[in-house]
Amino acid sequence: MEFQHHLFSELNIQQLYDILQLRSEVFVVEQNCVYQDIDGHDQEAIHILSYDHDTLVAYARILPSGSYFKQISIGRIIVKESHRGIQLGHKLMEFCLSFIFENSGQQTIKISAQEHLKSFYEQHGFIQSGKGYLEDGIPHIAMLRS
Repeated sequence: MEFQHHLFSELNIQQLYDILQLRSEVFVVEQNCVYQDIDGHDQEAIHILSYDHDTLVAYARILPSGSYFKQISIGRIIVKESHRGIQLGHKLMEFCLSFIFENSGQQTIKISAQEHLKSFYEQHGFIQSGKGYLEDGIPHIAMLRS
């Protein structure tokens, strides 16, 4: 599967709908977590998408330094349930990291990771920074990659 990247202004209506639908499907319904997904940061993000035919199956957003964290960050990292177990999450992270390094150079990247995914992110060079915390009722940890 191929990845595409778009500024918010480059997304068409269908792509935006697909993004919001997948984020709601995973973060709200599947994880049974009521939270404000539309947080005002999408407009400044680079949106990374991967489709299987007409279905959005993987997504992440990259936020510039100073937007969400002091450091550049990757968030809203999702793989549709039907496409898990085929290494798509790893390919998504590799694409995001390559995109950042090619466009922003070597710099520290910060993520707010769900605690149960710590080992997944460690495989991509992230290290826990500080103690865990609850974000929208789900245990999270801050992780950095230098």
